[in-house]
Amino acid sequence: MTTEHPEFESSPDAYKVKLDSFEGPLDLLLYLIRKNEVNIYDIPISLITEQYLGYIELMQELNLDVAGEFLVMAATLIHMKSRTLLPRPETSAETGEPEEDPREALVRRLLEHQKYKAAAELLHERQTVRSAQFMRPDARVAEAAGDDYEPELEVDLFSLLAAFRGVLERASRRPRMVLPPEQISIEDRMHQLLGRLSETEACGFEDLFADGDGSRPFMIVTFLAVLEMIRLKLIRVFQSGSFGAIRVYKRVRPADAPHPIGDPENS
Repeated sequence: MTTEHPEFESSPDAYKVKLDSFEGPLDLLLYLIRKNEVNIYDIPISLITEQYLGYIELMQELNLDVAGEFLVMAATLIHMKSRTLLPRPETSAETGEPEEDPREALVRRLLEHQKYKAAAELLHERQTVRSAQFMRPDARVAEAAGDDYEPELEVDLFSLLAAFRGVLERASRRPRMVLPPEQISIEDRMHQLLGRLSETEACGFEDLFADGDGSRPFMIVTFLAVLEMIRLKLIRVFQSGSFGAIRVYKRVRPADAPHPIGDPENS
């Protein structure tokens, strides 16, 4: 039996993550390009479109806010994919000039976005160094590991989604346990996870899903609880290298942390 906490949204259906506080559609494309290790100037549109739509489908199931720019980008990719599958004339019938590769405009947008994102990250890094409040205590580990040490990087939304997809896929291959259905609210799951993190310095991302019934609804509630804890600055999530193991660390909530959804102070 769960308890109600009015400062949080209880139901996953009522809880909607605003993606503009995390990442946008161009960030997802850049993530997929890095993950597939492809050349940004020669994007395999068919592959990237298929994977992009897969992430959109998962985000919709999680009730993430994928309207607007995410769906516009999905339509753009589908249109580009259809154009690349058709024979393309060497010159435009209207201007007589060479026909532009449909990917070129997208590449220009991605490069421009990448440039501004890198500038923003540099400014954030300088602010982090000045404040010295968000630095991971890696110095002693680095000294012990020597040249083989790879520092942990803070995880973005799409790395979390990729890890969550892996959790779902592995769970689908395990034998199903027939248990009475149990519903748990997001706030109760948050309290459970925070209690677990209070007992240890850190926890593996996949370990957060190990104490339930293995059902998809339970895993979705767990993942949404993780996103809410990140938004409220209750935890920080780091990854070894670009696509390595993900670990979750509890943190002291700073004074400037956002209020929970439904908090009267948000009104």
